[in-house]
Amino acid sequence: MKATPADEAAMRLALAVAQDALRSGDVPVGAVVLGPTGTVLGRGHNRREADGDPTAHAEVLALRAAASALGSWRLAGCTLVVTLEPCTMCAGALVLARVERLVFGAFDPKAGAVGSVWDVVRDPRLNHRPEVVAGVLEEPCAAALRAFFAAHRA
Repeated sequence: MKATPADEAAMRLALAVAQDALRSGDVPVGAVVLGPTGTVLGRGHNRREADGDPTAHAEVLALRAAASALGSWRLAGCTLVVTLEPCTMCAGALVLARVERLVFGAFDPKAGAVGSVWDVVRDPRLNHRPEVVAGVLEEPCAAALRAFFAAHRA
């Protein structure tokens, strides 16, 4: 699938949200959930270090916020936009939440579960398979991660 101008605008928002992770030394990954009309229902950035919680990934936090805003765990008609290809946990969460579309920026060749290492979201054995738009603003998304890890290693 091809990215729309709305996908790119949402990815710019996710990139801005990702920067909030830097305050706590977390990896700068940001996510937003858009409702069927394009309204932002939830946002999240990595908080594993800040919260001491291995499940505090940007996607999980954004999905939780969107579910709270809607008053339902079913996020039918929603789009999850995230700066990094989701891991297995996050890919599983978005499938179980019935997210309609996934838009992501940078690929994750070490842990990506949307085609890089695994392909959880397209597994025909699961009951839901979202549409996937990959590589949206890939370079700025990857650059933010490279800068973080370069500084972290220095």
